[in-house]
Amino acid sequence: MLRPRLALVPGEPAGVGPELCVRAAQREWGADLVVFGDASALRDAAATLGLPLELSAPDSAFRPGTLPLVDIPSPAPTTFGQADPRNAASVLAALTGAGAACLEQRFDGLVTGPVNKAVINAGGLAYTGTTEWLARQAGCPVVMMLANDIVRVALATTHLPLRAVADAIEANALARTLRIVHAALRADFGIADPTIAVLGLNPHAGEQGHMGMEEIDTIIPVLERLRREGMRLVGPLPADSAFLPRKLQAFDAVLAMYHDQGLPVLKYSGFEQAVNLTLGLPYPRVAVDHGTAFDIAGQGIADPSSLYAAIDACTRIALTRRQAP
Repeated sequence: MLRPRLALVPGEPAGVGPELCVRAAQREWGADLVVFGDASALRDAAATLGLPLELSAPDSAFRPGTLPLVDIPSPAPTTFGQADPRNAASVLAALTGAGAACLEQRFDGLVTGPVNKAVINAGGLAYTGTTEWLARQAGCPVVMMLANDIVRVALATTHLPLRAVADAIEANALARTLRIVHAALRADFGIADPTIAVLGLNPHAGEQGHMGMEEIDTIIPVLERLRREGMRLVGPLPADSAFLPRKLQAFDAVLAMYHDQGLPVLKYSGFEQAVNLTLGLPYPRVAVDHGTAFDIAGQGIADPSSLYAAIDACTRIALTRRQAP
């Protein structure tokens, strides 16, 4: 079987993304990597780390110490730890170019490094996150999932102010999210009949309406409808007890209603090995589960574990999709 070919985007050039990619370039992988990013930032990162790096043509072979590159230069000079909003367009151009190459099936998956939302917006570009950016490019609904070896957590809503979350828990959107998660667990993880735990929105999952009506009015009817379609759904469960280890053993994934309901638990259980997946795209997309870390960028101390886990996860999903009917 041919090795998967993965597009790798370092992300913000002044952050830790370039040095993490240089570290990844020193290893053998189960896939061939091609970087979409700024050559100068990668060379500077290699020099800082004291590691060998040869940048080659995009169609050349990947081997340790060599990175095939689609060069997308940053217009402003890069200084690690000091982001420049003038580079916002080139950061998004790398994401857009890599995403387009995946949509054209020239690559089997996409691995992305960290991007700073504030810097992109300061550069005059409206940007809420890479998940949303790639979804608009592909023209399809998606779901954000973060995963490690302990738990997979998908999100019914993503980057919303807490005040807006309750209004966003709408029946059709929730059903669509659960269908995407269910399909991804089957196609990407090879789980034939997945079980999904669904959290309530309110404390104690609403306490039978005494702490909010969203569970009774919206969440429970959606779960009952999808169960009739054959999906194995448990809940709505109180979020404060759903993540107990003995309960998690029965679930293949957990659907949280909002960002900070599920992700703190996942990150506490294994932040370094966690990855961020975008479910529903026509191709696998896996990202690191950390930010640009400007405070340590260029010091050679950034932990590459999440990027390594993202490359491995994207490779596994690409191979699983190939084998699916």
